[in-house]
Amino acid sequence: MSEAVLPSKEQVLEALKVVRDPEIPVNVVDLGLVYDAEVKEGGIVEITMTLTAIGCPAQDIVKADAEIAVMRLEGVNAVNVEFVWTPPWSPDKMTEDGKRQMRMFGFNV
Repeated sequence: MSEAVLPSKEQVLEALKVVRDPEIPVNVVDLGLVYDAEVKEGGIVEITMTLTAIGCPAQDIVKADAEIAVMRLEGVNAVNVEFVWTPPWSPDKMTEDGKRQMRMFGFNV
């Protein structure tokens, strides 16, 4: 019996780059919304993330999109997305690529 191949944290983060905040044209990774991604035994991926605002109406959409994106990776059997509000998100959490993308869309970051 062969051991299941589990994705790396980097592969999970790369998969999450297809997930976008519906109001901001940048993916959740480059926005700095993903605080952690942990791959556990059995192909369970635990994602800790936030949103740009508490009570964001897009929370369920972002969660579903993240689950679908990561479930596509080989070896993933379950995805748990937990939203946290501490520390709160701010634009300084964005990657340089995210800031560049925001400037392209006319945002001042």
